[in-house]
Order: sequence, then C-alpha cells, then structure tokens
Amino acid sequence: MSTKKKSRFWIITKNTVLFIMATVFIWIVFHLALTAHEQEKYPPLGQLVKVDGRHMHIYTKGDGKHTMVLLSGLGTAAPALDFEPLINELAINNKVVVVELFGYGWSSLTNKERTVENIVEELRTALHQASIEVPYILMPHSISGIYSMYYANKYPEEVKAVIGIDPTLPQALQYFGESAPTMPQYMGYISLTGVSRLATYINPKNYLPIAEEGTYSEDNLTMTRAISAWKGYNKNVIDEINEIKNNVDKTAPLKFPRALPVLFFTTKEDRVNQDGKSKTAFYQTQLTKSSASKIIALEGHHYLHWTRSKEMSQQVQEFTDALTDE
Repeated sequence: MSTKKKSRFWIITKNTVLFIMATVFIWIVFHLALTAHEQEKYPPLGQLVKVDGRHMHIYTKGDGKHTMVLLSGLGTAAPALDFEPLINELAINNKVVVVELFGYGWSSLTNKERTVENIVEELRTALHQASIEVPYILMPHSISGIYSMYYANKYPEEVKAVIGIDPTLPQALQYFGESAPTMPQYMGYISLTGVSRLATYINPKNYLPIAEEGTYSEDNLTMTRAISAWKGYNKNVIDEINEIKNNVDKTAPLKFPRALPVLFFTTKEDRVNQDGKSKTAFYQTQLTKSSASKIIALEGHHYLHWTRSKEMSQQVQEFTDALTDE
C-alpha cells in the first residue's frame, strides 16, 4: 500500500472512530437529559423514606387487619407499577405495601453490597421509617423468597405469614442441581449509558407485562417504559445477580419457622426433570406445620400477578381467614 493510500485509510479510520465517539456522547447526554425530564414528569407514586442516607420508595394502598408487604423479583424495574393489578385486588380488604429496594423503581442506587443481610436490614428500616406496623405478611415474588426466608428467621416476631409468588427459595438450587447465575460487572453501565433506553425503543414489549389489554393503564405502561430506561440492569441489579450464590449459601441451612403459615403460588406448567423433581414437589419440602400452609398452582407466567391477580386475591383471603381461625 502506498504512503498516500495509507494516509487516506488512517484519516477515514480516525474520522469514523471520532464520529462513533461523538454519536455515543450525544446519545448519553440525550439519555441523561431525558431521564431528568421524565423523573420530574413522573414523580413517585408513594413516599420516599431515608435509609442509609438515600431514598427508598414505599407505596401503600388500602386498609385492613392484615398488612401485605409485596417484594419484587430480580430485575423488575418498577415494582409498584408491576404489582398494580394485585395491589388493587388485595387492597380491597388489606393494607398493601410495596417496598422498592435500592436500584428499583423510584428508589435510589446504593454503594452497599447486595447481601441478604443488607437487603433485609434496608427493607426493615424502610418499613419502620414509613410507620408500617408489625407484624407483616411478606409476599415475595421470585428472588425475594430468599430475603423473606432470612427475614422470617431473623425477625420471626415481625412476620405473621409468608405468601410466595413462584418464589425462589434458598434450597432450590441444590434440590434441582443448578448453579447460580452471574453477569459481567460492565453490564451495570447499561442504564447509565442509555443502552437500556435504546432497548426499550427497539423492543418495548420485552419491558412490559404480558397481560390482557386494559389490565394495566396507559399511564402505568408509559411510566414502566420510562423507569425501565432509567433502571434497567443498573449496578445494583448486576451486583444482586452476582451475590445470589453467596446469599443462597448463607440461607440454605434455613427453613421457615415451623408454626409460620406459608402459601406458595406456583405455575401449573410444572416440568419434571430427569430426576423426577418438580417445583411443586420442591415447595412441598418447604411447607411448615401450620394447618393453613399450602401450595396453589395457577395457569400463567412466572409473573402470575400479571394475569391471575383476582384468583390470587381470593385465595389469599381464604388463607388469611384461616390465620384468624388458628
């Protein structure tokens, strides 16, 4: 290659790189500016309480004898919005509380490790700061089952019952012979750099509940898309994923207290593995001695509350009525 051609090649390469860098910079500035605008346009639905000097969002609705504390699954960007159909059903007869942990919804990010100890202490502090009176009925979805197991053992006097929504429990990995997932730390820059926002533009349905039209309002879906752009796969979520193994190792020796009533909602699509093990069979090993404890299988997605909130609420009412009778 001649000197002239080499010079032209490097000029084109340099200009291409500079163009890409400028485009990325402009996109990040646009993303941050739009995020600031959206955060002003969509203020928190509930109250912000101070936990470790940062803000944690708590949304409450309804009143009643029982206080249900809903805890979201891993990576659910906007829990207070995601749980809306179930909140509306449960709030008819109960006080319903959604705690958005750090890194979720309208809550701040934190620099503290996402250990089960830290998460439970932050949750407990937030409930106290919001003047939510004990005891609670914890309602964990998915990964929050691990946090509920720890909470019920560490502070048994504060937990009246546990109602799991297809919950992940500490002994599940060993039972099914599975390993905990991990994710590269650089994935924590997805939300900061606006990659998450780009993803919501390219395939918005991936970030919205799979539910019948009208289940979620347009305002809800608009806010869900916006918060997914702010919070999708932020550093706290990535840290939480990479902490799963440690959190499981710490809580695997635990079981729910023998007298604690537990209800597990799970999906009917209960596949049996090659060893003859299934989720329903696993949940059977986690039931307590309470006469109210049981497992209910429903048709639906892992996010059962997207489509089965009415049935779930009816079953919850029967379960809580049984608590009164015990």
